[in-house]
Amino acid sequence: MSGRERTAVLACEAAAIAAPGTDRAAIVLDLQIAAGELVVVDAADPEQERLLADAVCGLVAPRAGRIAFLGRDWQEQTLEYANALRGRIGHVFRSGGWVPYLSLNDNVLLQQLHHTRRRYADLREQAARLAARFGLPGLPLERPAELPALDLQRAACVRAFLGTPSLVIVESGAVTSEDLLVPLVDTMREARDRDAAILWLVDQPRLLRDSALPATRRLRLRGRELVDAGRAA
Repeated sequence: MSGRERTAVLACEAAAIAAPGTDRAAIVLDLQIAAGELVVVDAADPEQERLLADAVCGLVAPRAGRIAFLGRDWQEQTLEYANALRGRIGHVFRSGGWVPYLSLNDNVLLQQLHHTRRRYADLREQAARLAARFGLPGLPLERPAELPALDLQRAACVRAFLGTPSLVIVESGAVTSEDLLVPLVDTMREARDRDAAILWLVDQPRLLRDSALPATRRLRLRGRELVDAGRAA
């Protein structure tokens, strides 16, 4: 990554976002995340965090400004192409995000099977390696409702980093076990070496301040804007 210009994977340019159907003041996002960067954001308010995550994925249209992923303004894309672009985003949700009638194995592989042409055997092999890293003996064949919360967190990490995502979003509360932090950071590092951008939303002040985390920027969402963590009150 050093010695060469990094391209913007995510660009939010004076993007005013607010939850549809509400009269709450919009959050104004000015944020760029380049290939290979890790940006840690303390959103504090779960509703604002959800709004931020939805907006950068093109699921909430800004009232003003623009949000672009891989150089493409979400609002200028057809529904079909926008869905294809979302196939380039790995997402560790705070909770849920599972198709209830599919096995966890099928849930994990679904996005890659739908959006890429990678062979099933290759995806299974990579998923097995990631599962072992995150503490699973393999991808469970049970349905999500039949598994403990910790196993779902492990599988969510596997799903998010499977393939070669251009952007990975990790929501706060998605990883509650200390045992998952080391493999999560290691996997983030490998993804960044492949030029993935990482947006890690946190709700623990210690994670925001932890100098051991190789973050390129640390921000707080306070009021209507993102501010540098060093300047936030």
